Amino acid sequence: MVTKNQIKLIKSLHQKKYRKEHQLFIAEGVKVVGELVKSSLVLEHIYCTEELKFNVPQSKVSIVSKEDLKKMSALSTTSNCLAVFHCTEQESVDYSDLIVALDDIRDPGNLGTIIRLCDWFGIKHIICTSETVDVYNPKVVQATMGSIARVNLVYGELPELIRAGGELPIYGTFMDGDNIYQKTVANKGIIIMGNEANGISNVIENLVTERVAIPRYGNLQQTESLNVAMAASIVLSEFRRHNF
Repeated sequence: MVTKNQIKLIKSLHQKKYRKEHQLFIAEGVKVVGELVKSSLVLEHIYCTEELKFNVPQSKVSIVSKEDLKKMSALSTTSNCLAVFHCTEQESVDYSDLIVALDDIRDPGNLGTIIRLCDWFGIKHIICTSETVDVYNPKVVQATMGSIARVNLVYGELPELIRAGGELPIYGTFMDGDNIYQKTVANKGIIIMGNEANGISNVIENLVTERVAIPRYGNLQQTESLNVAMAASIVLSEFRRHNF
């Protein structure tokens, strides 16, 4: 059973200002919800169209109609369950390992994929500009496939967050940088990925100490650029390979 007020509240969580106000966010689908339930995140409630086992108190689960779940869902194709979780406080950044810095990433799918990649490659902290898409955006949450619970995102003034790393090498991804496959990279540092349309901003570029690039191998050499999440996967893989 779900009330109209509950549906209204959950629908409001599609928007950043209400997520911030209520300190709640939604996740959808058995796999994503199951991953988050097993994490340290605090569960508010689960809404399902059928009996599903999540190993949570029964008082935390409600069976609802498909129509009501569709009203609450942020997905174009509604799943069979939706959960509401509490947002977490930003943790302090540990600069003793690799850090990923995001300069105005705007696409939720890209951010979600980058979070998942960081989880895969054992990178615990991402620092972001305030303009980077909200980590609790429903599309971001879905794209992380549960990795949102294992990677800490810190939003703020990116130059200050980068400078807080002290003397760490700062790697920027550019078309004219050094070939990532031929460059020796450190086992710790800050890796900056730029905005989808404009790349790394001039202010952040001025902080870069090492410029790296993913070389093009096609005969025509006409591809303008790689998707930022695709580029991140290649760059992170190379950093871990060099220091395995």
